[in-house]
Amino acid sequence: MKYLLIFLLVLVIFIISVTLGAHNDQVVSFNFLIAQGEYRISTLLASLFGAGFVLGWAICGLFWLRVRVSLANAQRKLKRLQQQTVQTESVASPQPTVVKE
Repeated sequence: MKYLLIFLLVLVIFIISVTLGAHNDQVVSFNFLIAQGEYRISTLLASLFGAGFVLGWAICGLFWLRVRVSLANAQRKLKRLQQQTVQTESVASPQPTVVKE
């Protein structure tokens, strides 16, 4: 359900940007770091939206990957500590001996 809402939000934003871009056929001068270009507003809006979308997914993917790696490390440490606890309990409390009468 959460992913459906996120998808719908992105879809609405995309539709709004395409609609605004389709109604604006003006050519604008766009200065970026190393050059300058003349672009239609619709093309500029669509390309910048796409670039922002890809950049956002890449950043979120990197954070997700970092969390998954730290979770795997924590689970491995937990498993090792549990094994050590079981071993120390077995050493600390030896098997009771049965005394025959």
